[in-house]
Parts: sequence; C-alpha cells; structure tokens
Amino acid sequence: MKLFVTGAAGFIGSNYARWVLANTDHQITIYDALTYAGNMESINDIVDGDRCRFIHADICDRDAVLKGMDGHDAVVHFAAESHVDRSILDPDAFVRTNVFGTNVLCDVARQVGVQKFLHISTDEVYGTIDEGSFLETDILTPRSPYSAAKAGSDLIALSYVTTYGLPVVVTRCSNNFGPYQFPEKVIPLFTTNLLDGKQVPLYGDGGNVRDWIHVEDHNRAAHLVLTDGVVGEVYNIGAHQEMTNRELTYALLALCGRDESFIRPVADRLGHDRRYSVNIDKVSALGWRMERSFEESLESTVRWYADQRWWWEPLKAKAGL
Repeated sequence: MKLFVTGAAGFIGSNYARWVLANTDHQITIYDALTYAGNMESINDIVDGDRCRFIHADICDRDAVLKGMDGHDAVVHFAAESHVDRSILDPDAFVRTNVFGTNVLCDVARQVGVQKFLHISTDEVYGTIDEGSFLETDILTPRSPYSAAKAGSDLIALSYVTTYGLPVVVTRCSNNFGPYQFPEKVIPLFTTNLLDGKQVPLYGDGGNVRDWIHVEDHNRAAHLVLTDGVVGEVYNIGAHQEMTNRELTYALLALCGRDESFIRPVADRLGHDRRYSVNIDKVSALGWRMERSFEESLESTVRWYADQRWWWEPLKAKAGL
C-alpha cells in the first residue's frame, strides 16, 4: 500500500512514518510544509527515495497536493497547526491550515480515488468534562481557536463521506508524548528546561487534568483504524492515564533530579480546559491494546531528550524558548 502522509516531519507524523516502515511493507510519501514544528532532522534518516520519499509543500496548495497525492492508495492526515497557545495569538493560521487545508486534501482525495482517508484529530474538540469520558457521538464544544479549527476539520472530512462517498475515518486522541516533539509542548519543554537547570512555567494552580499516551501506542491505534475502521466512523484513542499538570511536573522533576524550587507559577492560559477524557471502547473493539505504561514511557522520553541535545537545542534557540 502507498500512503500519502501529511505533516510527517512533525512529532506524531514522523513517529508514525517510522512505525510504518518498521512494521509493514508499505511505501510512504511524506508531505510537509516544514513550518516551525516540521523538521527534516526528524526524518532525514528514513527518507531514502525508495520506500519513503519527501515532498516539501503546503496542504493548502491544491496543485501541489494533486501532483503529490495521485497514485496513492490512502491518505493519513496529520498536518495541522496544533499548539493552543499559538492559536490564541494567531487564530487565522489555524483556520487556514486545519479547515481550508483539510478541505483541499479531501477534495483532491476524491478526485484521485484514494481507498481510505484517515483524519487525525484530537480529544480537545469535545471541550472540557468534569466527570466521566466523552463518547464519539457526544456533541463537540471546542473552547479554543485550535480545538475549534480541528472540530471544523473533522466535520469537513466527515461531510465528504455523505456528499461524495470519500472513505473517511477519524481518530480523536488524548495528549501524546515521546521523541521528536517540538519543545514548546509541556513534556519536552519542561524536560529540556530541567536538563538545562532552568525553571518550568506551570499554568494556574496546576490542577488541569490530561490523559497521557505514548506516541507509539497512539500510532498503532491510528494505523489499525486506517486498515480496519468503518468508513464514516470516529474512533477515540486514549490511555486512561490521567494526571494533573502539577503531578506531571513533579514526575519530571524527579526524573531530572530537580526539586520544587524549579517550578515557576504563571498566569493561567486563556480559556484553559480543566479536564479531557475519552471513552476508548470503540477502538478497543477493533483489537487495540495499550502496550506502554506511563512511568516507563515518561522515563524513556526524558532519557531520549537527555541523549538528543543535537536535535532540540537548535530548535529552542531559534524559537527563543
């Protein structure tokens, strides 16, 4: 199978490409605009021009998408503007990439006749929940420009099933972590700060709750949905490994050999959702099971950043982080 994978020079997409190349005989075309979070250093060792090739282009460029996608069997769509803080400062970019870009991909996919279109989304489209877990059928109540743009992209993609018969499936996952994550997100930012002896900025009271899943577990689930998921359906992916941001911070402090004096309280994020949680019965029914515990995954992630300064130090310097 030939896969057209958007955004695969970024965090989750690059890890997905690595997993596919290691565990299947599929061919991959990585299509990425190389914005600030897309990094050739994350994929240089896997792009060989044979099983894995690279196209530098924007998903909003219809002509480039048509030229690149033609001849592929399936699309796996990771490309997105994804950081909530950035969406608060520049919402236009999020609407352009996440909504307009997704529409371009879907429209081209129907023209070239792809056999499956996997749209990667987020649990943030549901909004915040105090108790229990969201089902795939629950109403979407996004509360940031990022999550609203992702909700819009979900609805665009799903509309192509009914209107055009495009074979779309959607996944909505909880917070990912692991190697090659741009160091503005909490785990790589806090880890690299602590490794450098710097404080970490903890929002508000630190009581916001997130469900953490290692990127490899997420990507195994996503690929299963690509191959076995029912067209027109949405599948939640999560780990049931919930913790507050303060608990996460203390776990990172311990792994990096720092104490609580390295915590710097900062004003809370605007519209900060209190808790995310998704029900995963549907993807579990396909046969997916989580394989990596949070404790082992977090330790291996911290170790990766400690050993890969060559990868993240230039990124932080360029971004002023």
